[in-house]
Amino acid sequence: MRTYRYFLLLFWVGQPYPTFSTPLSKRTSGSPAKKRTLELSGNSKNELNRSKRSWMWNQFFLLEEYTGSDYQYVGKLHSDQDRGDGSLKYILSGDGAGDLFIINENTGDIQATKRLDREEKPVYILRAQAINRKTGRPVEPESEFIIKIHDINDNEPIFTKEVYTATVPEMSDVGTFVAQVSATDADDPTYGNSAKIVYSILQGQPYFSVESETGIIKTALLNMDRENREQYQVVIQAKDMGGQMGGLSGTTTVNITLTDVNDNPPRFPQSTYQFKTPESSPPGTPIGRIKASDADLGENADIEYSITEGEGLDVFDVITDQETQEGIITVKKLLDFEKKKVYTLKVEASNPHIEPRFLYLGPFKDSATVKIMVEDVDEPPVFSKLAYILQIREDAQINTTIGSVTAQDPDAARNPVKYSVDRHTDMDRIFNIDSGNGSIFTSKLLDRETLLWHNITVIATEINNPKQSSRVPLYIKVLDVNDNPPEFAEFYETFVCEKAKADQLIQTVRAVDKDDPYSGHQFSFSLAPEAASGSNFTIQDNKDNTAGILTRKNGYSRHEMSTYLLPVVISDNDYPVQSSTGTVTVRVCACDHQGNMQSCHAEALVHPTGLSTGALVAILLCIVTLLVTVVLFAALRRQRKKEPLIISKEDIRDNIVSYNDEGGGEEDTQAFDIGTLRNPEAIEDSKLRRDIVPEALFLPRRTPAACDNTDVRDFINQRLKENDTDPTAPPYDSLATFAYEGTGSVADSLSSLESVTTDGDQDYDYLSDWGPRFKKLADMYGGVGSDKDS
Repeated sequence: MRTYRYFLLLFWVGQPYPTFSTPLSKRTSGSPAKKRTLELSGNSKNELNRSKRSWMWNQFFLLEEYTGSDYQYVGKLHSDQDRGDGSLKYILSGDGAGDLFIINENTGDIQATKRLDREEKPVYILRAQAINRKTGRPVEPESEFIIKIHDINDNEPIFTKEVYTATVPEMSDVGTFVAQVSATDADDPTYGNSAKIVYSILQGQPYFSVESETGIIKTALLNMDRENREQYQVVIQAKDMGGQMGGLSGTTTVNITLTDVNDNPPRFPQSTYQFKTPESSPPGTPIGRIKASDADLGENADIEYSITEGEGLDVFDVITDQETQEGIITVKKLLDFEKKKVYTLKVEASNPHIEPRFLYLGPFKDSATVKIMVEDVDEPPVFSKLAYILQIREDAQINTTIGSVTAQDPDAARNPVKYSVDRHTDMDRIFNIDSGNGSIFTSKLLDRETLLWHNITVIATEINNPKQSSRVPLYIKVLDVNDNPPEFAEFYETFVCEKAKADQLIQTVRAVDKDDPYSGHQFSFSLAPEAASGSNFTIQDNKDNTAGILTRKNGYSRHEMSTYLLPVVISDNDYPVQSSTGTVTVRVCACDHQGNMQSCHAEALVHPTGLSTGALVAILLCIVTLLVTVVLFAALRRQRKKEPLIISKEDIRDNIVSYNDEGGGEEDTQAFDIGTLRNPEAIEDSKLRRDIVPEALFLPRRTPAACDNTDVRDFINQRLKENDTDPTAPPYDSLATFAYEGTGSVADSLSSLESVTTDGDQDYDYLSDWGPRFKKLADMYGGVGSDKDS
């Protein structure tokens, strides 16, 4: 059977007091009246089946901020195993054990060694245990107990901001919300009134008030005017203990600004303004400034100015300077001292932004009278018109009067005026002016076709004051006179086909005229009298300032006449009638069946069966080039070494045929006889081909000599047939000579290559007898300038 032991815990229960009037030293002296004993209850011996229970204790309190000189007594631990012989030892662990809380290990008394602050730590959890001093084993199980720090009012309320800033419109109603302040208290809000805060206003009455529980600040005075006072400093107090005596407090400052509303109309500081301006002021010139004052700010102080009444509503204007809010009086129209010297205006200043709730205060506008005096100035002469336009015929004689200009002094003195022409606008001095009466007249002859408009400037100057002058533009138009004959619009050169038919249109001509008649141009066309009767062409007037050139007969011949010059008379219908003669060049040309021009040169058809000189020279150059090429090729083949066509006949594996025959060169004269190219009749009968070794000896076939009348084509066909049937021809490509000119030419061969076979120089003097077409050849080969002399 187990034995159950009992452990007693003695502690001091600190009773809460609303004040600290009772000294702490008496409350912690261990008086029996203030000490309670908690007995650890457990199962009795008769109740063997009941389980052992842990310690049970009552929660107890300690006052914070203890200020006594002795340690503050907390309580006492005692076990029923303690016989008073010192065999047991009491130990304490947990929050602050050994530092903040100590225990007497012999007696079990617990004390607090330092001042406790609930705001730092409100609750401490400790564990107590009794152990055998000798064995170190616990005689009772470890158990926990709680020490709560009892709050005292040791913290004053603190505002969330040291300084608050708020705004409220001026003229607000009583009770208008301004701002809300808030303060906090670190004391325990669940115990007593230590953390119960009440707000009050210390400074700022009677303008503002504060709600004691919420800290909401409101307006307390009606019609607070920003223009009288704009800034307010309000001091708010927060006090704990519900505001009772002895509570702690804190303060904050609230800076309140009244914002502006449009509650003030503009006002002119004076009722009348007076300004002066010279009559020469151009439109837009500022005359003076006026300003109405407005006690409001921002857009509430914006002012608009306007002229509402007066004699100069259309002469003056007023605009608002947005930066300075001033009204600027400006000139709207030109002034004239001689017509009106004084103007009286009524100018009004008003607010564009108005709050309806302040309309009861009166109209938000004000007016003032503005007097403007016009000052007289010496003005330059004034022309009767802003510009003058005059006209004159281009055939006007010198000193012809065109018109006149007039100007006068607008001042009361009416000073005399003189006139002149600005020569920078009339460099050629075509016009002049009478300085006294302003008459414009010509000083040179005019030509409309050269210049249609003359733009000059006339100057009017006061005789008594030459500095006063004015200018006016003068536009002079030169009127047209029919002094230019019509003429062709371009140079006309056309052609007519040799096979043209009669009345066939070959060209349309058009005329132009420098003149510009009022009714427009009306030209007429006709052939000149000297060509009208025997002309091969006729002209047809189309009545639209154009005419057509028509053929009069069928067929034209270039040999008879290659070019026709057709004179055409062009006349206008203006007065006086002007006319001119233009020439149309018509060439006779050969055309195709569609009428397209092919050739217009008559010399190309003089000898239909012959050739022109240029064509003959080209043919001769081609022949010479071909002969030189053949001679060089033959010379190269003579120098070539004889090589068999097939290197090895027995080798039938390769069937390569060699064609790399370069010729024998200039020294090889045995391959071909170059004389054959020049004269086919000079071929040697017994001469064989030596470029190959024939397998069988064949005598060369003699080519019959060409007859005198043999044609080149017949000769080539004959040679082609011979080469095709020649059994001695090698089985590879070779050169076949077809260079035969024929024997029908009267001049024979002109090539110098034949001179190689001749013993002496040839005589080319007979070329001079062949006519003008061979004159150049005769000059080249005959006479003292021949190669023979060189």
